[in-house]
Amino acid sequence: MIEVPVFNQAGKQVETLKVDPAKLGGEVRPALLKQALVMYHANQRQGTVRTQARGEVAGSTRKLFRQKGTGNARTGGIRNPIKVGGGHAKQKRPKEWRQAMPKKARRLATKSAILAKLQSGDLKVVTEIKLDGIKTKPVAQMFKALGIDRSVLLATEAQNDTIVKSARNIDRTTLTTVGQLNAWDILRNRTLLMTKTGFEQMLESAGKA
Repeated sequence: MIEVPVFNQAGKQVETLKVDPAKLGGEVRPALLKQALVMYHANQRQGTVRTQARGEVAGSTRKLFRQKGTGNARTGGIRNPIKVGGGHAKQKRPKEWRQAMPKKARRLATKSAILAKLQSGDLKVVTEIKLDGIKTKPVAQMFKALGIDRSVLLATEAQNDTIVKSARNIDRTTLTTVGQLNAWDILRNRTLLMTKTGFEQMLESAGKA
């Protein structure tokens, strides 16, 4: 069992939760995590690049001068790739870079990423996040009290506009919900911060998957 301390917004530990690693796949799977990261990274590529071939650029197809007798190197038309403004010899075309993984593999990769954060102590749980209004300062103070000084992924149990608008201006802070957690967001942030309700909700859904 892994013991997970639960803190309040002031950074004081108030209780401890015990987590069975079996609910999160039992072990961290580096190969699966790499596959998931490569997939998420590749899926962000647009692949919309395009350059013109020699048949697409403007210009005559007439040979510039006769083949022999001028003393110049032989050459073809003005759209030749070696000419300024000519077409590309090896032109680029739009390409689809997207990759896919089975749904079970994606879920297992997410659980493996969460387990990795648990084992390294980079997953922090707070009892709840209470804000009087849309204010960034209380969230920044909470991060400082919890020892979060680098990138953080804040996952709440449900969409909360007050928390989102209060935390989104803090540098290196990513916001999501428990239902939208994925291996890419978890691993590219140093700390995973969750509310207690969200953490329990995540464990419940992980046990069913």
